Amino acid sequence: MNAEIQSLTNQAKECADLLIPLEHEICQVIAGQKNILERLIIALIADGHVLLEGVPGIAKTLMIKTLAQCIDTGFCRIQFTPDLLPADITGTKIYNQQDCTFKTVKGPVFTQFLLADEINRAPPKVQSALLEAMQERQVTIQGETYALPDPFFVLATENPIEHEGTYPLPEAQMDRFMFKVLMSYPSKSEELLILDRFTEGVSYQPKPVISSSDIKKIQKVVPSIYADLEIKKYVTSLVDATRNPKEYQIPLAPYIRYGASPRASIYLMLGAKAHALLRGRGFVIPDDVKAVAHDVLRHRILLSYLAEAEEITVDSIIDQIIRTVPVP
Repeated sequence: MNAEIQSLTNQAKECADLLIPLEHEICQVIAGQKNILERLIIALIADGHVLLEGVPGIAKTLMIKTLAQCIDTGFCRIQFTPDLLPADITGTKIYNQQDCTFKTVKGPVFTQFLLADEINRAPPKVQSALLEAMQERQVTIQGETYALPDPFFVLATENPIEHEGTYPLPEAQMDRFMFKVLMSYPSKSEELLILDRFTEGVSYQPKPVISSSDIKKIQKVVPSIYADLEIKKYVTSLVDATRNPKEYQIPLAPYIRYGASPRASIYLMLGAKAHALLRGRGFVIPDDVKAVAHDVLRHRILLSYLAEAEEITVDSIIDQIIRTVPVP
């Protein structure tokens, strides 16, 4: 077993070395936000999607666009609006009068990196148009199914301060996102760096530093990272505590309407494995699980009206669960 773990560690170090130039190149454009950038890379190599919540103007669009440029993959941005139709995302068939046939016109979802900007601005049926694409990596257009490019990565953004004219994402779609990440303002020193980079007429053009084939190779390594049975039990206990807090002597039952789904356990484990790989380890430790727990569970715990009335936040509930559940 030790030889196997050593072999996995060597693979993890090789993959981590491939990702170092990627992070460095993105940091030439994006000032700060290193924690957010790491979450995007973890989700990418774990083959998941990210829901990014943050106020306008903090480089959400620039970050995903730069990430795509550094990997030299296709990138497309969809601005979600109330008048958007599902066919505007997936595509449709158009009748060709010259030869009396229907031609399939593929929508913007047929790309490798998709930015769904302000996803909560579109009606539910439009939001649901992404469900099949995100989960099955395919799109059905009038009865015909088309595979999406590989890798396929969706970054959706939400504006937390403007709720007028928005449609909350259905729980089924929220659950398809591996992470929900909260992006905050840059620090004062980071904002000075932003001024230097974007107000003096000199713009940095990021260059490709890793290929999409390397990303696919790393995606295959992530699931093979070793996780001990005790780590697996720890993951399932954290998720189970969101459903049955009383069994863990956690007084949170009145505040939780619904706990996390089994998909939370899957993404918690994959996220922990990707986190370990980034640090050049071929095995998972409890700190890897804790590092991604908030991002995995944040959008999978539904609060009760009592929690909202008492201003209890999801993050504070996750904090208490992590503090209480025994660490192996």
